[in-house]
Amino acid sequence: MHVAVRLRLTIVLAGLLLLPVASAQETPARPAPPAPPATTRPTTGPQGPVIISPEIMADRRIAFRILAPKAQDVRLNGGDIPGGGPRTLTKAANGVWEITLGPIDPGTYRYTFNVDGVAVIDPRSPSLSQSNNNAWSVVHVPGSPFADEMPVPHGAVAAVHYHSGALGKDRRMHVYTPPGYERGDQRYPVLYLLHGASDSDDSWTSVGRANFILDNLIAAGKAKPMIVVMPAGHTSQQLSREPTTRPATPPPPPAVTEFDNDFVNDIRPYVEAHYRVLTDAPNRAIAGLSMGGGQTISISLAHVADFAYVGVFSSAIFQRDLPAWEKQHQAELDNAEGKKAQRLLWFRTGSADFLVARTRETVDLLKRHGFNPVYEESTGGHTWINWRNYLSEFAPQLFK
Repeated sequence: MHVAVRLRLTIVLAGLLLLPVASAQETPARPAPPAPPATTRPTTGPQGPVIISPEIMADRRIAFRILAPKAQDVRLNGGDIPGGGPRTLTKAANGVWEITLGPIDPGTYRYTFNVDGVAVIDPRSPSLSQSNNNAWSVVHVPGSPFADEMPVPHGAVAAVHYHSGALGKDRRMHVYTPPGYERGDQRYPVLYLLHGASDSDDSWTSVGRANFILDNLIAAGKAKPMIVVMPAGHTSQQLSREPTTRPATPPPPPAVTEFDNDFVNDIRPYVEAHYRVLTDAPNRAIAGLSMGGGQTISISLAHVADFAYVGVFSSAIFQRDLPAWEKQHQAELDNAEGKKAQRLLWFRTGSADFLVARTRETVDLLKRHGFNPVYEESTGGHTWINWRNYLSEFAPQLFK
C-alpha cells in the first residue's frame, strides 16, 4: 500500500518536472527585442540672416539684397529702373550685399544680380519674367491704377502649347481670355499682341501687365472684352547678328519671314479653331512693340484686308535699304481695295527712342501710298514704361 502510493507520487512528480521541457519544445521562447537605438537631438549649423528682397518701402524706395559671403563683387542690373547701368552693392559683415534705389516711379521692373561676373536671379523672390534665352526677377511698384492688380473681375492667362507645321517644332504662346469667358458661349474680338527682340511670349504679361491693363479697362467700360493672343516672336533661341562682312550689294530681305509663316499657317488657325473668336476683319487687331512692331507691319501689310486695327509701338520698317523694301512691296502698299478694311493704323514712339527717326520715315512712306497712319510721339525711350502706356491707349480704340 505505502509502496503503491509512493510509486504514484514519484510518477506524478516526474511528470511535473517534464512539463516545462515539453512546453519549451512546443513553443520556442521569443528573443528579447533589440534595445532601441540611442537617440540624439538633430543639430543644425548656424542659421544665415533673414533676407527680404526686393523690399518696397512706403516712399517707393526699393532695397535689393542677396547673401553672398564669399563674393568679391556684386552688381544690380536694373533693366528699366531709372538711373542706367549696373550699380554696385555694398557688403555687410554678415555677408549680405545690399543697395537701395529710389524713390522709383510706379511700374514693373526687371532686374538680375551679377555675382563675380555671373548673372543670377534674386533667390529671395519668386516673381520672374522670361526672355528668349534668359530669365529676370521682377519687382512691381504699385501706384499706377491702369496697370495695378485692382479689385475688379479678372480674366485668365494660359500658356498654350501647339505644334507649328511651318517651323516643324512645338511652340508656345500665351492667351488672355476676358472675365466670364469660361462661363458662356459668347464670341469675342481678338487682338494679336507681339513682343520685342530678346523677349518671349511671357513678356507681355510678366512685365507688360497686359492682363491687368485689359482687366481694368474692361471693368471701367473703356475697352470691349477681347481675347489677346501673345505668341513667341523668335523662331529660335539665337538672336540674329549682323554679319562681320557685308556684300557690296546686299540681297533683298525675304518677302515672308519664318515668324510670318508660323503666324499665318499655325497661330491664327489654332486660335480660330480653339477659342471663341470672331473671324471677320472688324473684330481682328494686331499690334507689337519694337521687333513685334516690325512683324506687325509685315503681317498686316501682306494681309491688309484681314486686320481692321493695327498698332505699332516704338517700331518701324527695319530694312536698311528702305527704297528697295518699298519697291519689293509695291503691290501690297498700293492695294487700294484691301485698305478699305483698315479702320486704325496707330503709331507711337518716344521722343528719346533710338528708333524715332526710322518711325517717322515709315509713317511718311505709308502716307505716300495712301495709308492714313495716326502718329504721336510720347516722352521717354525704348522701354516697358512706354509700352504699357501705349497698350492702355490703343486697346480702348479697338472694335468700335
